[in-house]
Amino acid sequence: MREVIFDTETTGLDPQGGDRLVEIGCIEMVNRVETGRTFHCYFNPERAMAAAAEAIHGLGDAFLADKPLFASRASELLEFLGDSPLVAHNAGFDFGFLNMELGKCGLEPLGRDRMIDTVALARVRHPGAKNSLDALCTRYGIDRSHRTKHGALLDAELLCQVYVELTGGRQIGLELAAESVDVTAGSVTSVVVTRTYREPRPHAADKAELAAHEEFLETISAPLWRSKA
Repeated sequence: MREVIFDTETTGLDPQGGDRLVEIGCIEMVNRVETGRTFHCYFNPERAMAAAAEAIHGLGDAFLADKPLFASRASELLEFLGDSPLVAHNAGFDFGFLNMELGKCGLEPLGRDRMIDTVALARVRHPGAKNSLDALCTRYGIDRSHRTKHGALLDAELLCQVYVELTGGRQIGLELAAESVDVTAGSVTSVVVTRTYREPRPHAADKAELAAHEEFLETISAPLWRSKA
């Protein structure tokens, strides 16, 4: 199964309030294995970068000034995404910005039924725990020492590893895996524990075993169970 794991960086938090997409990083996975195919692009947002946003991802006005507009790369991005399920961390945020940009280009929005949100997956698997990307990397022992600031492609690479762990680890699909997550595009249905049924083993001692046990007990001198209270 082909899936695309992606992340975005933006000028702020509100696509309806004028914030824009400035970076997207996408990674192709087939059967939860990275194929090496990626799509990565920076965009000129045609507006000033908020200081709070720049502090997070480090993308300033000077760097973005000569980057292409989203519209000039939209068709290439859509070709890479294809009709595959789209995996993101807090996916509603990323879908909101992507669909806003597509709308500005007169293009159809991405269907929310294609959305797989790893935050929702993490809440099922680790209820009550911190489920930020950093927290999940720490929980699963994923090295993020090179992540000094947020970056769309870098975060997508980390999310690929997190997603594999959230959906059963590298044993996914094997009978050795004790637990796996049932993922349907756009929702998390449940955590499914699969076990192979085994017939109960006989557990009652036979006559020979009982006799051997009695014989062994006779070899014990002054056993406590024969002492008088």
